[in-house]
Amino acid sequence: MADHPEHDQLVRLDVTAGVATITLDSPHNRNALSAQLRRELGEHLDAALAADAVRVIVLSHTGSVFCSGMDLKEASSGAVAGQEFPRILESIWTSAKPVVARLAGPARAGGLGLVAACDLAVAADTVTFALTEVRIGVVPAVISVTVLPRMLPRAANELFLTGETFDANRAVAIGLINSAVPADQLDGEVRRYTGMLALGAPGALAATKAMLRASRPAAMAEDLAEMLELSARHFGSDEGREGMAAFFEKRPPRWVPSAD
Repeated sequence: MADHPEHDQLVRLDVTAGVATITLDSPHNRNALSAQLRRELGEHLDAALAADAVRVIVLSHTGSVFCSGMDLKEASSGAVAGQEFPRILESIWTSAKPVVARLAGPARAGGLGLVAACDLAVAADTVTFALTEVRIGVVPAVISVTVLPRMLPRAANELFLTGETFDANRAVAIGLINSAVPADQLDGEVRRYTGMLALGAPGALAATKAMLRASRPAAMAEDLAEMLELSARHFGSDEGREGMAAFFEKRPPRWVPSAD
């Protein structure tokens, strides 16, 4: 098949009712992480994170494959991935806004790194996964930074070392994804998650994400003191006061996006 013309976009960004959907749109090579796709994905992530109107980000795809990993044609020609992909993984992982992965098709190798970087991940129950790097003589090194914190250790040892393909139900069981549903229910499940996430206050969501990824002090007293300070700061914040007022007044808080 002919190469995709450089001027054609391989990643698209659409924003509706506070949800930014970033779509990998390179089905001709199974949404492989080519230099162009990596560049455009990073740019769209930056745009979504900078937009005040965006509350939640969904990472989706066209075609039958979510992401097949690095573009091996480029890699075999000597092209070096550099810092683009690590920066993308870090941007998703540390994003102040929740990121949801939507998989209607398989993920392989680097594609699993993207899935694991997202806060939540939903897949059709027909989707398969595999960490295939060792089978082509390379190491799943960069993606281990996001995948290992998600997966059960025994499963990680098995799947990183064997490269075996596993299904969506096992991906749920080992912590890689949150939910596996019939394909015709996939978009509804994604909307269920994005709808719940949009109810959260932006500052509170960002602080909760930071709390979830932070290392905790060894001493319980120190941990409790830090968490008490964090709690008090947000109870006294503008968001905290607005949230409690909305609760008592039985109305949505001001940060809930309109359906327009």
